[in-house]
Formats: sequence, structure tokens, C-alpha cells
Amino acid sequence: MSSSIQALDKWVRTQFLQINTELEEHYFTQHALLVDDEFSLSRKQTLLEQGKALISTILDNADDIPSTYEDRFYLLGNVGMYMAACRRHQIDAPLENGYSPLGEASTISFQLGSALGVAPRFMATHLGLYNRASNGVYRTFTHLQDETVFIDYNTLGTLAYKKASDALERAMRFGVSHPLTVYLLNDAKKALEEVLKFNKILDEKLDVMRFFYNVRPYYKSYRVGRRDYRGANAGDFAAVNEIDLLLGLCSRDDPFYLDIMIDKKAYMPQSEQQRLQDSIGKTSLMDQFLEEGESCCSLQQYRDNLTAFLEVCEAHGLAYAFHHDKLVKGYIEEPALKLSDSQKENLTASGPPLPVLLRSLGKLRDLRMARDRADIPSRFADLQKLKASLQTVGKKAGT
Repeated sequence: MSSSIQALDKWVRTQFLQINTELEEHYFTQHALLVDDEFSLSRKQTLLEQGKALISTILDNADDIPSTYEDRFYLLGNVGMYMAACRRHQIDAPLENGYSPLGEASTISFQLGSALGVAPRFMATHLGLYNRASNGVYRTFTHLQDETVFIDYNTLGTLAYKKASDALERAMRFGVSHPLTVYLLNDAKKALEEVLKFNKILDEKLDVMRFFYNVRPYYKSYRVGRRDYRGANAGDFAAVNEIDLLLGLCSRDDPFYLDIMIDKKAYMPQSEQQRLQDSIGKTSLMDQFLEEGESCCSLQQYRDNLTAFLEVCEAHGLAYAFHHDKLVKGYIEEPALKLSDSQKENLTASGPPLPVLLRSLGKLRDLRMARDRADIPSRFADLQKLKASLQTVGKKAGT
């Protein structure tokens, strides 16, 4: 790592971290999302100028830009964290021509984003899957305990989702009548139960108001050049969508669901993009069970696999339902009700107004839970058919 890039990384882990923490503590004592007084304006100006100087040095030494994908992605995260902090503290008001005043940061973000094939901004994976620790400490925006809790348990949930998707992908290779498929399905179920467990711990440990006022504002959209790029979303990784598609709870033919996947694709590294793309072309486990049911229903190993499959579907739905009904509502929707109308502008990370976002997430929840809704392509009827087939075979065996 070159000296100029090391200097930026060190700053992000020290002065940048300290300034943000001081500002957040100051805002919180004022019971406000943002404060513009003598103290805060001084700290904001220091943040703005220090980051600009460090990024300018990197631009002035073009050979300092790393050659490996992971190192470039890591640098994009540091530059993006600076831009996200400037947005959070509202010190990046567009110039008269509509461009971001963070010209140096915009330039290097565009360069890196183009080379990496990703959106030119900070992403959730920069603090989750791609967050290298130094002396036992990884990157955060602040020293606040609630931010660490949020990052830790979201990352643990992501890792559990990845374990589940890996198991399901391997199960696809075996097929629904293979005697070892049940082993992989049970692994997927355990991993999804871990997702729910980590979400429950997050709910126990995370302070609602600290998260709403001092953590989530860093994940909002910000401007690069003259375009706003939507905010970092904790769901911007492939595994959860792989699970949707491999189980068959969501469909590659559903325009609503395809729109979600296309939107998130640019906000994840290429390895995640490739996994997302690969999952689209596979026949789901649910469709395989439906296709092979008549010929295999008498096989005990098929019935064991089907029982395990249904349990995986239930675990996936329960994990996401808790996330939506408890975390999204409890940590975003309910606190937002207490804000004045002037403070509700640009409230969500992804861009649309909060009611629109919540309707979309509610629809996604019901797809993952396979709820009985006629207005969405729910697999409720297909799951009922599969459950009924198990009961029918069981009755025949009993006679």
C-alpha cells in the first residue's frame, strides 16, 4: 500500500473517526439529527479539508492507485466513507452547476468505480465483508458502541446467509431425490436460524434512537459528480437473493423482483454480482420437487428431502419477517413518525419516500413467507401442494 493511500486509511481510522464521534455526541445532546453551531461548523470544516487534502495527494500520484481488485475496492470504501460523512453532516451542498463540491473525491470514485464495475460510492460491504482490521480494529464512522453492534450483527447475519446459500447451491447439484441432499438442506436451515438469532440479538443490543440519529444517516444517498447514488443497504449482497431463487420463493420472471436485483447489482463487488447472475438461470428446488413428486414420492429419501426443504422455506420466511416487522418498523418507521416534515426529506437510504419503501419491503416479506396473496406471484399454493403430497404418502404408508 502506497504512503498516500496509507495516510488516508490511517486518517479514516483516527481523526475522521474522532470528528464524527464528537459531532454525533453533540447532535445527540441537542436531540437533533443535525446542528449548525460554532462548534459543529468548525469540526465539519476540519473534516472537509483534511479529507480533501489526503485524496488530492492520491490523485497527484496516479501510480499510487493499487492494481488488485480488492485493494481498489478497499480504497473506494475509504473515499466513499469520507463522502458519506460529508453528506451526513450536510457539508457537500451541490455547486451552482449541480456538481458535488467534493471534486477530488468524485474523480477518484469514478475512476475506481469504472475499473471495478460497481457504483462509485461507499457500500455496506465496505463495512461488512470487505473491512480489514488493523491491530484488531476495523473501520467504522464513529466510536459509538451502537454502530459497532449494528455492523457486527449485520455482518454475522450476512455470513449466515452465505452459509445457507452455499448449502443450497450444493444441494442443487445433488437433486431432490439424492440421499445426501437432506444433509445440505439441514445445514441451510441451521444457517437461516442463525440469521434470525443474530437479528434478535441486534434488536436486544441496539438503541433505537442512537441508531436512528447517529448511525443510519451515514448510509444515505450522496452525490458523485452531478448524480446522486442511492444509499448503502445492508442487503446489498447476493446470498439472500440466491436463497430466494434457489428455494423458488421468488421468481426471475417477476418484474418487481427483477427490479430489486438489477438495482442492487451495481452496489456489490463483482464476485457477488456474478453469484447473483448465476442464480437467475437455475431451476429452483421447489420446481424440482414439483416436477419429480409423482415419480419419487414413494422414496423415503425424497420425502426426507422434501420435509427438510419445507423447513428451510419456513426458516427463510421467519428470518426476513422478523427483520421487516421488528427492525425496519422499530428502528426506522416508528422513530420517523416523531420527526417534523422538514426533517423527513431524503429519510431512506435507498431514495424513495418511506411509505413507498415500506410497501415494497412488505411485498418482499410476503413473497419470502409465501403468504396467500392474489396480487403477488406467491408460491403459497405450490407449497400447500407439496405439504399435501407428504400427508397423502404418509396415509398410504399407514394403511
